[in-house]
Amino acid sequence: MKGKRTQDSSVTIAQVMLPQDANPAGNIHGGVIMKLIDTTAAVVASRHARSNTVTASIDRLVFHHPVYIGDLLFFKACINMTGKTSMEIGVRVEAENYVTGEVRHTASAYLTFVALDKEGRPTPVPSLILETSDEKRRNREATRRKEARLTEEKKEASCQLDSRSCT
Repeated sequence: MKGKRTQDSSVTIAQVMLPQDANPAGNIHGGVIMKLIDTTAAVVASRHARSNTVTASIDRLVFHHPVYIGDLLFFKACINMTGKTSMEIGVRVEAENYVTGEVRHTASAYLTFVALDKEGRPTPVPSLILETSDEKRRNREATRRKEARLTEEKKEASCQLDSRSCT
């Protein structure tokens, strides 16, 4: 299977935040932003794999600043790492007040997707061709996150086998 470059599947999606996206205080619900992050990451994963993909996990989602009605949100996403059937996608969310031009980094997230074949089983994905120093750095960081996830999963499995609480 031929490898693919990061830029071959990267996307930027823009969305205006409307009153139906907000709470009574005028702040956009975090869940609305989470859904758009997941959708954007799914586009990147599906473009890379050229197959159906599903969200396996969201490592971390941090909201740095609130988002308001009327803000224009930009969801910038690219693939950071590939495994045999999985991919890590990084999404950066920026809010722009299009009247003042102020841009705020409002959220970041890392999501893991798995590619599926026509029967719904995991299927191999193309390797990732890393071309820039930023791509190589993001790949190293993604590898560390994956190792941390696997260590945590082993710990949880051990706790379940021992029938004791590990939280």
